[in-house]
Amino acid sequence: TGHLFFLFWASPTSFFRLSSVITTRRSNTVRLKSWNTIGFISKITMTAAADTNNNNNDASSEPPCKKARCDSTASTERKHHAGAAEALRLAAGDHEKKYDGDIVRKRTEVEEQVIAKEHQAEEIIHALPKDSNTTVPSVELFLPEILKDSIFVGHLVTDLDSVAGAIGAAELYGGTPALASEINSETAFALEKWNVTKPKPIEDILKETPKLDICLVDHQQTSQMNPSIDSDQVVGVIDHHALQSKTIVTDKPIYIDIRPWGSMSTIIAHTFLTHKRRPPVAVAGMLLCAILSDTLNLLGPTTTDWDRLMVAVLADIAGVDDIQLLASQQFKAKSKDLAHLSAVGLVNGDQKSFSYNTEGFKGDIGFAVVETTDDDVIMDRIDEILPELVACKKEKKLQAIFLAIVNIVKLQSCLLLCGPTETSLANAAFGGEISKNGTVMDLGKRVSRKKDYIPVLTRVIKEGWTKPKDLPRGPSVADISSHLEVDPEDPYGNVKRVNDEEKSAAQEKDMATESIVEEKKDEEDYNLVIA
Repeated sequence: TGHLFFLFWASPTSFFRLSSVITTRRSNTVRLKSWNTIGFISKITMTAAADTNNNNNDASSEPPCKKARCDSTASTERKHHAGAAEALRLAAGDHEKKYDGDIVRKRTEVEEQVIAKEHQAEEIIHALPKDSNTTVPSVELFLPEILKDSIFVGHLVTDLDSVAGAIGAAELYGGTPALASEINSETAFALEKWNVTKPKPIEDILKETPKLDICLVDHQQTSQMNPSIDSDQVVGVIDHHALQSKTIVTDKPIYIDIRPWGSMSTIIAHTFLTHKRRPPVAVAGMLLCAILSDTLNLLGPTTTDWDRLMVAVLADIAGVDDIQLLASQQFKAKSKDLAHLSAVGLVNGDQKSFSYNTEGFKGDIGFAVVETTDDDVIMDRIDEILPELVACKKEKKLQAIFLAIVNIVKLQSCLLLCGPTETSLANAAFGGEISKNGTVMDLGKRVSRKKDYIPVLTRVIKEGWTKPKDLPRGPSVADISSHLEVDPEDPYGNVKRVNDEEKSAAQEKDMATESIVEEKKDEEDYNLVIA
């Protein structure tokens, strides 16, 4: 008490700012001393909401430091509160937010999780250097020299996780990020939000310097590699997907970091922290957005506790006050592309193929996913999408092809069935209710290709599913010769499928029209001369 009185007499400002000092920590118990503004001492003993060694993910338990801070004048000391400042400022009850006009809503999962993880996030950030250019040497940790000066590049059909992961890895290991294909609207939003320069295409970089080392991020299958990449140039892989068909094979040992987490960017963020490196604000923001994207706001089935913790840490470093607002803006940006995408873009935009070789089934299956906040926009175009699925199936020589439409707000999905083979396999795997003349299956709360779709299909095929021999012939739309071309009238430069016979007939019609116009023009010119 004497020490506190002296502190109050010597420096009232320092006294008032003193709050929630962690004094001891034993196992899962955190003991806090909290001094209030009138000088009384109250000792608070609580159980930590989440410990590194504790797998309890219940977000309903309030973290100890948060309870100590919420009612204290020292709550203004830290502004961001791991991204939950707005959720706490508008707190109503234990798990609600109250807006103007007495409107109250439940906290979202992402808000609950960053609040639950704030204590851990604070401890981690407190242990980091104050700036992003300082490191704390450690002989126990391995930072591969082989990745230094490498090009970090994601997969074809570029998404936010592959771009943010490449940017983060380049910052962490000392290299250059690159794009495998053009970015989508969600990635463009994140780059603009965090004022990050869009990386160069990998083709342009390799054209300037062909023999650079390559580190693949967010993928390891050759079918997803940019064609300009030579497998012999690959020196590393950082990924979070299963090792399945067409995984890259190398002649020499390479660096591999594959973890079963919800996002590749979670791996990069975690590596920053284990090496006691503070990622720059812009990099932290990009990694944060990528994790939110891949885990569907921490609600997706692939979400792990590591993803939740990294979101809390990165939100604090990036200075995000309202994590839910950021997530909403991001997913709204993601949905912008869908309204303008052609059927070709929707079917091929996020499609991956998986190879099987069992006694009963041999061949490749294509599985495309469209994530949207308004699935009606996509379902209204089903008559346009189904023929494209059939055409794509024929072109890529697939045994079956599926398109899952995932509503990222309601967290539910449906599956488009373009033929009898797809219907048979989907019935065996998912058994959902089928509607719209046998073309749509309800998949309920399944939303993840990695966890909900492909593992189930794989299990069914390995257990002996075979294509029934008495199946009727599927749609014959793809039997007509066609090709893909950029639509010259589309302001977004979408690729469309053109029926060769129809195009030929249209060209003949255009030529006939032009001929009539020319004859009419010649006649007018002749009459003008005579006059």
